[in-house]
Amino acid sequence: MAVVELTTDNFNDVVTGNDTVLVDFWASWCGPCKQFAPVFDAASQRHEDFVFAKVDTEAQQQLAAAFEVRSIPTLAAIREGVLVFQQAGALPEQALEELIGKVRALDMDEVRNTAS
Repeated sequence: MAVVELTTDNFNDVVTGNDTVLVDFWASWCGPCKQFAPVFDAASQRHEDFVFAKVDTEAQQQLAAAFEVRSIPTLAAIREGVLVFQQAGALPEQALEELIGKVRALDMDEVRNTAS
């Protein structure tokens, strides 16, 4: 599946219209972002049940601020509309695969009960 460009205009539609969304916050001048991009893109091809989305933090400063992004790249996972993971730093392929497995295995009823 192609990676979706996430903006303030399409954010709600993408997040509410899909079960799981992985979001890569990046910028064109960021070296680690450029290194992480091929890992993120390759994972998007392997995990078609997830939506892989990118937020250009320069163009979408409001979204970056809403997620309190202080360092890039930052990866966030949103499942059933709930932010279940957020971490700064480029992940190696194996770590990204492990994260995807953990997000997929979450018991969302338990997550919601814990959050309330």
